Amino acid sequence: MTDRGPERTDGGGDPGGDGAGRCGDDGCCGGAAVDAPTDAAGAEASLSVPDMDCSSCASKVDSALADREGVVATDLRPTTGTATITYDDSLISRADLVAAVESAGYGVADADGRGTEDGAAGGESVWETARARKTLVSGLFLGLGLLVQFGLSGLNDPVLAAAGRELLLADALYLVAVLAGGQVIVRNGYYSAKNLSLDIDFLMSVAILSAAGISLVVPEMHFYVEAASLAFLFNVAELLERYSVDRARSSLEELLTLSPDVATVRRDGERVEVPVEDIAVGETVLVEPGEKIPMDGTVTEGASAVNQAPITGESVPVDKEVGDEVFAGTINEQGFLAVETTALAGDTTIDRIVELVEDAQANKTEREQFVERFADYYTPVVVAAALLATFVAPVVFGGGWATWFVRGISLLVIACPCAFVISTPVTVVSGVTSAAKNGVLIKGGNHLEAMGEVDAVAFDKTGTLTTGELSVTDVVGLNGNTESDVLQCARSIERRSEHPIGDAIVACADERGVPDREVSDFESITGKGVRADLDGRTHYAGKPGLFEDLGFDLDHLHLTGAEPMTDGGVVVEHADPVCDGRDDCVDLAETIPRLQSEGKTVVLVGTDEEIEGLVAIADEVRPEARRTVERLREQGIDHLVMLTGDNEGTARAVAEQVGVDDFAADLLPDEKVARVEALTEEYDEVAMVGDGINDAPALATATVGIAMGAAGTDTALETADVALMGDDLSKLPYLHRLARAGNGIIRQNVWGSLLVKAALAVAIPLPFVAVPLWFVVLAGDVGMTTAVTGNAMRLARMRPDVPEPSP
Repeated sequence: MTDRGPERTDGGGDPGGDGAGRCGDDGCCGGAAVDAPTDAAGAEASLSVPDMDCSSCASKVDSALADREGVVATDLRPTTGTATITYDDSLISRADLVAAVESAGYGVADADGRGTEDGAAGGESVWETARARKTLVSGLFLGLGLLVQFGLSGLNDPVLAAAGRELLLADALYLVAVLAGGQVIVRNGYYSAKNLSLDIDFLMSVAILSAAGISLVVPEMHFYVEAASLAFLFNVAELLERYSVDRARSSLEELLTLSPDVATVRRDGERVEVPVEDIAVGETVLVEPGEKIPMDGTVTEGASAVNQAPITGESVPVDKEVGDEVFAGTINEQGFLAVETTALAGDTTIDRIVELVEDAQANKTEREQFVERFADYYTPVVVAAALLATFVAPVVFGGGWATWFVRGISLLVIACPCAFVISTPVTVVSGVTSAAKNGVLIKGGNHLEAMGEVDAVAFDKTGTLTTGELSVTDVVGLNGNTESDVLQCARSIERRSEHPIGDAIVACADERGVPDREVSDFESITGKGVRADLDGRTHYAGKPGLFEDLGFDLDHLHLTGAEPMTDGGVVVEHADPVCDGRDDCVDLAETIPRLQSEGKTVVLVGTDEEIEGLVAIADEVRPEARRTVERLREQGIDHLVMLTGDNEGTARAVAEQVGVDDFAADLLPDEKVARVEALTEEYDEVAMVGDGINDAPALATATVGIAMGAAGTDTALETADVALMGDDLSKLPYLHRLARAGNGIIRQNVWGSLLVKAALAVAIPLPFVAVPLWFVVLAGDVGMTTAVTGNAMRLARMRPDVPEPSP
C-alpha cells in the first residue's frame, strides 16, 4: 500500500531515465520490466486506472502487461491513476491491453469516469465507495462482537454447533466482520499471488485467512477477533491512503481545469462557441471580462488587467495591451480582449506545466532510492521471521502454538514497510504541486531534494538580478544645451540604430514627448556609436572613446552646464580647481567615471567641435533583488556570487547594490561553466540562477539550474531543473524554504516510520512482551500511514513571502 512516483519502463530501463533502477521484485513495491525493443513502431494508449494508487499496484499492472506480446513500454503513474502504454498495434489491440490491466485486478474506468466495483469513480469521495461501505459494515460487526464478548457476555451463547464445536454469538459477529471487510483484501491478495507480488495485499490476506481458518479448524485456538480486527483496520488504512492520494490527484486536477473547455472564436465575422481542441493556431478568440483565457496567444484588440497567478504566481494582475503575450488559464479581469492563438490545445504553457509536474515524480530522490532498496531486503527478512515465529519458535522456545501464531501474524502485518516507502513520494508530490501553484515549476523530486541542500547560489546579472531592460537614468546638458536638447539630438541619431542602447534613448524621448529632427546620411560606427547629419550638420552619439578619437581630451575637459549640476538635489562639489566655486561646471574626468562606477553606460552627444551633453543608460536592478539575497543569507546559504559577461565596473556596481558576497565579470559562457564547477568543488551543492537560454551551459553544470521568467519560454521549461514562471526573484527564498522543509519532512517520515517498524519487529517476538495485534495494525500501519501523509501535506500550506521593495 505504498505510493511513490510513476513507473516508467522503456525496455527494462531506469524510471525517468535517472539511473535509479526499478523497484525490486522481492519487496512491497515489486515489478517486472517489459522486455521489448523501444524502437518498435507502435501506437500509444492512455488508460485511466483509478484504483492503481500505490507502487505495488503499479507493479502488478506492469507484471500483467509484461506477459503480453507487443507491449513496447509502460508509463504507470499511481499518483494520477493513469497507465500510458506504447504497443505494436499489429501484435496487440487496445482491448487486449485493457484486459491485461483487468487481469491484475484493476478495472479501467470508462470514458464517463465510472470506477471499479470497490474503487472511487472520477469525482466520488473515497468515503462513498463500496469499499468504504464494506469497511463500515465490518467495523459495525466487530464492535457488536466486542460488545457481546466483553460487555454483554450473558448473550454470548452458541449459535451453531457442528463437528463437536460450538460457534458463539460473538464469534459469529466477528466472522461477519471478516467476510464484509476481508472480501476486497483477499481478492487483491489473489491477484498479488497470481502476479507473484509479495505485497501488503497478499500478506494481509494470508494473515486474515490464517487467523480465521485456524479458529474454525483447531478447537483450542480462537482468533476470530484478531481476524476481524485485521480486516477492519487494514481497510481503514487503505481508505486513508487512498484519501491522501486523491488529495494529490485533486491538486493536479486543479491545474488541469484551469483552462476552459469551450471558447468564443471569431470566424467569418461571426462569434462562434467551439471546443478548445477545435481551435487552430492563428485563430482569434474573444475573451470577455471575468472569463478565463482559453489559449496561449497574443493580444490583437483591447486592453485589460490579467490575473496570471495560475501560471506565474503573481499576486497582482498584469496590464495587457495589443502585442502582449497571454497564457491559457489566466483570468481576464476588466476589459475585452481579442487574442490570436499561438498554440494548439494540449500544447499551451499550462499543459506543459501539468505534464512536467506529473513527470517530476519519475525522478526519484536519493532518499527514495535508499528506501526502495531497503524495502527489497526488509520485506523478505520479516516474512521469514514470521514463518520462523509461527513454526519454529514454539519448538525452540516453548510458550504455546497460539501465542507464537499471533506473533507470526503480527510480523506479517509489519512485513511490508508501507508507511516507510510512502513517506518520500507523498512529500515530493505535495511539495512539487504546491510549488507549481505558486509559480515555481520543479521538474523532479531529486531537484527538490538537491535545492534543500544547496550551500551556494550563483546569479547571472542581466535579466536575473537586473530587469534585463535598459533605461535612461541620467541626462546632462552641456554648453548651454538643455536635457530636452540632448535627448532630441540623441533620439534623432539613435532612431535608426538597432542597438538596445538606442532603443532605450528613443523610448525615453518618447515618454518625455521630445520631438524628432530631420536625419540624413546615417552611419553606424562599429563598437563605438553612430553618426548622422541633423539639419545639415554632422552629429555623433557614442562611447567616450568615440569623442576621444574626434580629438577631445576628456581627462582635462571642463564644460559649462545648462543649469547647476546636482545629484539628488545637492549641488555637486568638484575638487578640480578649474571648477572650484562654480555650480554650473561639469568635470567630465570626474562625471564619466562616477556614472560608470554606478553600473551605467555613458553616451556622449555632440559634433566634432563641441560636446552638447551626455546620456547615462543602465540595466536597472530588480527591486526585490537585494531582499532576495538577504533572505537567502538568513536561511543559511553560505555563499552568494554574481557571474556576468558585463564589464567589471558595471558588475561591481550591481554586486554592491544587491549585496552578493563576490562577483566575476567579463565571463564568456564557458568561463561561467568553469566558475560553477569551481564553486561545486568548494561548496558541494550549488544552484545557478539565469535566464534559461543564454546561461544554459552553466545551468546544466550546477547541481540545480533555475530559470527566470520561464512562462511561455519552451527552452527554459525544457532545459532548467527548476523554473520560476514569472520574473519574480523573490520566489527563490520560497523555493529554498520549501525544499529545505521537504527534506526535513522526508527525514522525519522515513526515520519515524522506520523506528516504529523496527521497534515492533523487535518487540513482537520477545516472550516477555505482549503486543496486541490491534496495536500492531494501528501503530505500524494505520497510524504511520496517517502520520506520514499528514506531515507531508504541511508543504501545501507554505506560501512565498510578500515581496518587499529594495531600500
